[in-house]
Amino acid sequence: MAAVTEVALWRRLLAELVGSAFLAAAVVGSGIAAQRLSPGNVGLELFENAAATAAALFAIISAVGPVSGAHLNPVVSFVDAAFGGISWRSALAYLPAQVIGCSAGAAVANLMFSRAAVSLSTRHRASGAHFLSEVVATIGLLLVIFALTRSGRSRSAPAVVGAYIGAAYFFTSSTSFANPAITVARMLSNTFAGIAPESVPIFVLAQVVGAALAFGLIKALYPGMTAALAANVVVPHPAEGRGPVPAANDALTAARGPNGFKDSP
Repeated sequence: MAAVTEVALWRRLLAELVGSAFLAAAVVGSGIAAQRLSPGNVGLELFENAAATAAALFAIISAVGPVSGAHLNPVVSFVDAAFGGISWRSALAYLPAQVIGCSAGAAVANLMFSRAAVSLSTRHRASGAHFLSEVVATIGLLLVIFALTRSGRSRSAPAVVGAYIGAAYFFTSSTSFANPAITVARMLSNTFAGIAPESVPIFVLAQVVGAALAFGLIKALYPGMTAALAANVVVPHPAEGRGPVPAANDALTAARGPNGFKDSP
């Protein structure tokens, strides 16, 4: 694949804002719909919420990924910056775009179902089990994303990330928020997908801890993770401010020695 060219920061921020808004609208909106379609059946409500979120992630990452990489998540942006995939300036700029986008998406979802645009959730989720679940969910998400990049399969990210989040809705007690921006946004909807404001800090802290642990695991598991490879997180997209960045397969080929695949020492 030929190298791609730089995309202006404002376009990347717009992509992150729009993608984050649609993500939150999908999470909150499908939660409200599930409550109305399957009242009293929590298992079915969760399945409907998870299925809609997984499908939406596939579509949203496919739509905005070619512009910004479709991080849609501050922990993804900051871990990517730590590996040199994007600049710290961009990661810091992505943060408000992601939070504002998710918050706007949650408000729109409320309005689409004839609810107040903002209604603070009363759903308490803060416990030791929830904290552990969010650490695990965040580690898993980041491992999946960076493993795809390291192996040159970033173009599979829309399907794989959607599948992971859909599954993690069920194998974690927290239903796998794994995203500080969506955590803040879900506070704004007193519905099935909501989270009480007082539960938000423990979730965000767990996500930050998970991101730090994931960074160490990624370095240990994939020592050949270069800035050129990290630049393709979540999906291959144009470079920023340092000239063209090769696609994942090109960067992977460059990392191979004369005897085939070889990690950096």
